[in-house]
This record gives sequence, structure tokens and C-alpha cells, in this order.
Amino acid sequence: MPAAAGRGVLEGAFALLNALQREQDAGVTALAAACGLPKTTAYRLLDQLVELGAVERSAGRYRIGPGMFRLGQGWQPHPGLRSAARKPLRRLTAVTGMTVALAVLHRGQTLVLDWTAAADAPRPLPDDRLVWPWYTAAGKVLAAWTRPGPAPGPLPRDWPQEAGRIRELGAAYDHEEVLEGVCCAAVPVYAADGAPVAALSVLTGPHHHLDRLADTARRAASAITAGLGRRR
Repeated sequence: MPAAAGRGVLEGAFALLNALQREQDAGVTALAAACGLPKTTAYRLLDQLVELGAVERSAGRYRIGPGMFRLGQGWQPHPGLRSAARKPLRRLTAVTGMTVALAVLHRGQTLVLDWTAAADAPRPLPDDRLVWPWYTAAGKVLAAWTRPGPAPGPLPRDWPQEAGRIRELGAAYDHEEVLEGVCCAAVPVYAADGAPVAALSVLTGPHHHLDRLADTARRAASAITAGLGRRR
């Protein structure tokens, strides 16, 4: 197969996977239209993805398969981050009784690497959604520490001032700005060299003291940093 043709096949397959990630569940006609592919090409690629376990088919509709889930679980922006965060994440949930999430900022989106919720948490992570806009509290706390480079997305006019406040406080807060009824406090998680590699967020309902939750989250973030240091 010529190199250009191979790239075309890969681009088509990834376009379909991205469309399924957005739509969750869709038929071949809708997927082909969303990706700008001929229906026969979309059907052929989806058939191959089903055989590989990357996509599941049920009653003529498609969704992301377990193969992609397993591959996704292997990605992390820093070696050992998931394992170093596992126990502190659960301890933070136990202490706060809230939903707690570990997230990173990647290509203009907030990606949730891991999360846990107390049984009676006021509000779990909505719909188990793992991809959010960059301007979540977690995204903002990481964007504020980002070295000069491409912006994560359209920035509000007062972003330089807001980023300065976030760095001064060591935390970012979301007062129902992303989701109605959901507030959040986020703090950075540092690698052993002092560079922020992730954000630790506590999600709650309105009428909670977010600054107190941030203080508690900082202790958990420090435990994660210590765990990362032991891996060096």
C-alpha cells in the first residue's frame, strides 16, 4: 500500500473514532456524513475497527469499543502519574465526601485521567464525561502555569489578570461556570522537578467553601508529588 494511501486509511479511521467519541452512538450514514467519507468507505473502515475491538456494533449502530478503552488507560502525561495518584485520590474523596478528579490539559481540552466519588457525593462527575473544555477549574489552573506557547483556546480579555490571581492563590475555582449546580476547586500537581503535570479537582454543589476544599486538595496533591519523586 502506498504511504499516502495508508495515511488516508488512518485518517479516515481516526475521523470515525473521533465522531463516535462526540456522538457516543451513531449509524453509518451519520458517521460518514460527519467525517466527509463515502458511505461505503465508512462502512468498510467501521467493519475493520469492529474486528479489532476498537468499535462495537449493535443493531446497525456503532460505539467506541473496549479496545480503545484499554489503549486509553495506558496514556498519561507523566510516567507513574496514575499509580501515584490512586491512593491520594481516594483518601481525598473519603475526607471531603465529594467527587474528586485528576485531570490534564491537552490540545485545548481538559482530560479526566481518573476520578472517584463518595457514595453520597452531592454531584458525581456528570454522565461519566471525561473530556471538557479547557476553561474548567482544572484547565485554568494548568493554563495559568503554562509556559509561553499556543493558547489552549479563545482567551477572555482579562485572562492575564485571572491567571496571575490563580498563580498567587495556588488554586482555581469554578462557580457554576461550566455546569449549573456544580462548583469546583482545583490545585496543581507538581512533578519532582517542580513542573505542574496535572490538576486535582474537588467537585461539589453550591454553598461550599471552595477555599477550604482547595487547602485539603493541596495536601493530596503533595502526596502525589511525593509518589512521583519516589519513582525517579
